[in-house]
Amino acid sequence: MEQPNTPEKKKKSPVRLIIISAILIAGGIYGYSKINYALHHESTDNAQVETQLVPVLPRVAGYVKTIAVKDYDSVKAGQLVVELDDAELQTQLVQMEADYQAAIADLANAKASLNNALISLRVNKGNISINEVKLEKASKDLNRNQNLYAEAAITQKQLEDSKYDHETLVRELANSRNDLAGAESRISILQAAVNKAAANIDVKKALIDQQKLKLSYTKIYAPQAGKIGKKNVAEGQYVQAGAPLFTIVNDTTYWVVANFKENQIKRLHPGMPVDIEMDAYPNVKIKGQVESLSDATGARFALLPPDNSSGNFVKVTQRVPVKIAIDDMAQYREMLRAGLSVYVSIPLN
Repeated sequence: MEQPNTPEKKKKSPVRLIIISAILIAGGIYGYSKINYALHHESTDNAQVETQLVPVLPRVAGYVKTIAVKDYDSVKAGQLVVELDDAELQTQLVQMEADYQAAIADLANAKASLNNALISLRVNKGNISINEVKLEKASKDLNRNQNLYAEAAITQKQLEDSKYDHETLVRELANSRNDLAGAESRISILQAAVNKAAANIDVKKALIDQQKLKLSYTKIYAPQAGKIGKKNVAEGQYVQAGAPLFTIVNDTTYWVVANFKENQIKRLHPGMPVDIEMDAYPNVKIKGQVESLSDATGARFALLPPDNSSGNFVKVTQRVPVKIAIDDMAQYREMLRAGLSVYVSIPLN
């Protein structure tokens, strides 16, 4: 039986082989470029734009009287942003000023009492001098009368009168000296009262100055230029001292903080060029340079730093913050926002 003719095998099409070869070559080139790039660059997407954020805080408690800004307004340094009601502080100031005037009157009274005591002191000294003269005369009279009595020239009563006068003057002189000692002691007390009244005036004056300072704190000014964030306060609201009202974002200075893994920082140093790409503007290429490397890992700045001394230790690759300055920042300032995610790449020399 005659066998049927078998058809010749079809030749394979070269197109398929060309496509596969092209894909393999492209994949090889792409893989090589990625490996070569990784070998000559250190990169991370754990990075964000940073700037100065300054909270606006009241230094005294009170009710909000007026708010001069709105959400996301631009402000200048020293611009009035919030004013608190100062009626209660003003009333306290009036009372303090009245206390100050009373303290001045107390000082004048203390000085007058001291002056009277000094006059009394001089009178006491004068009385002592008079009594000393009288006693001297009485002593001479007593001696003379004793001689006369011995000669029977005077009676015994006259001698006894002379002794009485002499003894009386001795006691008066002693009393005058005691009065002088008491007056001198009173002078010290009154001088201390004058000093205390003068010090009290200084205290009242300091309280007034402190109260005026508190009054000045009822007007809250922007500590720096920039844009405010969302307000956390409304008119009529009672705020405590130190409670944040809102935050001012410095819109003139930005930088990037990139958190590199600890095994990536070996060849990083300040001054190295940096390529920056923002997720918000992927087509914009920004140049920068490494400004500094942190002396501690990011975990050290956490509210509760990890304690590796515990028995449940699990090794985790740490990250080190790297500060990156942005070149020609003015060109990109309108695009930059604090907190934006970026991708950074640092070519290795």
